[in-house]
Amino acid sequence: KTIWKKIIILIRYKQAALGGTFDIIHVGHLKLLKKAFDIGNFVVIGVTSDEFVISVLHKKIHNIYSIRVGNLQKCIESHIQSSNYKITKLNNSFGPLMISNDVDCLVVSSDTLQKGKSINSIRKNLGLLPIDVVSVDMVLAEDGIPVSSSRIRSNEIDEKGVKINK
Repeated sequence: KTIWKKIIILIRYKQAALGGTFDIIHVGHLKLLKKAFDIGNFVVIGVTSDEFVISVLHKKIHNIYSIRVGNLQKCIESHIQSSNYKITKLNNSFGPLMISNDVDCLVVSSDTLQKGKSINSIRKNLGLLPIDVVSVDMVLAEDGIPVSSSRIRSNEIDEKGVKINK
């Protein structure tokens, strides 16, 4: 039964998409990526540009775009072992989702589920088909707080969510 369910899901989504900054790859990113690769025959990964991160998102990052993309590629090679993907540069919140009917599924964290849902109302106004939004629960660190790059940058936790003793 499980095998059939997985086959049906793979057939269901031609292209799954997800996006993020991917400054420091952590277990939460890996969970999102694995879900996207599990349910999509092909995965489109949007990585925010340096300009978008700084001027619009107002985030601090350690790594420039090219390093973030390289680290993401290494992560996919070692943990997912698939070549059925492409990485695109995100200069806005939605990327190719607002100009194409090629993507039929968006994978988001439970933290960004509402933003994911708002995409379909924008797509409808643009005359595009709706897409399915698949939510993945946030990965909690051992202290019960979600794992995030900002927590890793501040040396609260490591990439696996293990609390760092200061």
